[in-house]
Amino acid sequence: MPELTPLQKQMRKELQDESLFAQVQGYGLRYLDEAFERHVFPKATDLPKLNQFEEPLPQHLGEARQILEDLHNWGSPNAVTHIGGRYFGFVNGSIVPTGLLAKLLASFWDQNTAMQVISPISSKLEEIVEQWLIDLLGLPSTSKAGFVSGTSMANFCGLAAARYRILMHQGWDVSEKGLFGAPPIRVITGRQAHSTILKAISLNGLGKGNIEWVAVDNQGRIRADEVPELDSSCLLILQAGDVNSGSFDDFQSLGQKAQDAGAWVHIDGAFGLWAGATQSLKHLTQGIELANSWALDGHKTLNTPYDSGIILCADPEAMVSALHMSGSYIILGDKRDGMFYTPEMSRRSRVIELWATLKYLGREGLESMINTMHERARQFAGEISQLEGFEVLNDVVFNQVLIRCPSDAITEQTLKHVQELRECWAGGSLWEGKKVIRISVCSWATTSEDISRSVASFAQAYALVMAEKHKV
Repeated sequence: MPELTPLQKQMRKELQDESLFAQVQGYGLRYLDEAFERHVFPKATDLPKLNQFEEPLPQHLGEARQILEDLHNWGSPNAVTHIGGRYFGFVNGSIVPTGLLAKLLASFWDQNTAMQVISPISSKLEEIVEQWLIDLLGLPSTSKAGFVSGTSMANFCGLAAARYRILMHQGWDVSEKGLFGAPPIRVITGRQAHSTILKAISLNGLGKGNIEWVAVDNQGRIRADEVPELDSSCLLILQAGDVNSGSFDDFQSLGQKAQDAGAWVHIDGAFGLWAGATQSLKHLTQGIELANSWALDGHKTLNTPYDSGIILCADPEAMVSALHMSGSYIILGDKRDGMFYTPEMSRRSRVIELWATLKYLGREGLESMINTMHERARQFAGEISQLEGFEVLNDVVFNQVLIRCPSDAITEQTLKHVQELRECWAGGSLWEGKKVIRISVCSWATTSEDISRSVASFAQAYALVMAEKHKV
């Protein structure tokens, strides 16, 4: 038996103490058991429990069992129930059970997926999931995938690859020379571009002030007839699923126009690109194969656990050149080394639960889950449009519903009451300069009863606003 420090002895003991793991499992199963009926947002009486976490960093070694108990007692009541069926505030998906269990198993493995020699299992599953995604979405066979934290990072990676290729076309190696003195890159996108696109433009040094903005129609789709003439210096950014309306840009005509001009097209498809994995909604993504890079999330529509983003790129040389750096100690594998396709070297093997989720669902399960989200969104729009005081502003083409009350003030007050009632949870936004309520249906768990219960909560909230108004 090797000589161990007191800390080593204690932590070895804890790793082999099955009762500790049973304790955590019990807490987790209790949370899951309540998830479909409990309040969606933490109760006002529970929020003060968070103050229990406030303390100076302890001086001495802690006691694992008590730490876990404290985390459960103070933390579980203050978790927002994303995994249930009545959370509509942001595009936060639920979790497919097999994906959750796979993540738990992978947590024991604690894999770093930088290189094949560090994690052969990660290398193999990244190869497999990459091919599954290419086949599911109908993308060019040359495409490579990087598994990152979310679409924010995926958009950054896609634009980094675009920057490399566009400048290389003009004889400028940005990886070696940087941006000082580089030829200009024309960045073109619609006025409804998501904030993560603006962040990616900024982080890539392309400058938000240089964007050539294109008008959008009343659904948030980029006006194809107003896109300027393109050339090989252009980066055209399109959307698969507007974050407010859920609308999809015209990938077919704009993709062809860009290809003819030698421009790069990047598609921000955080939640909407998954429509391309279905037969019934695939028409929404027609023409995406004409693009050069695509960003999407697993933890949104696919309902993998957090965090799970994916960047796909049809130009592997540009992708690797933009993202990869090497070192003398690197050992290259004879199969996939994941660090070539992401900015990070060390990162957790999030592909494990992504693989498990896709394998579990298969094509039929994906079709059913995504179509159900669409149908529940249509149900929400249909039921709430029958209520006094509510107007649906968008065509419900996917999973987003935009709602407005008679005025900005009433819309905001109604939303406030909806959130306080905690029967469901929705968030606000701005649409064409007006306050709106945004409904995002992106949980496999959402049932028709969940929708009707939530719509009834909206009706109750509106009635409270009207009663308050009449009092005044």
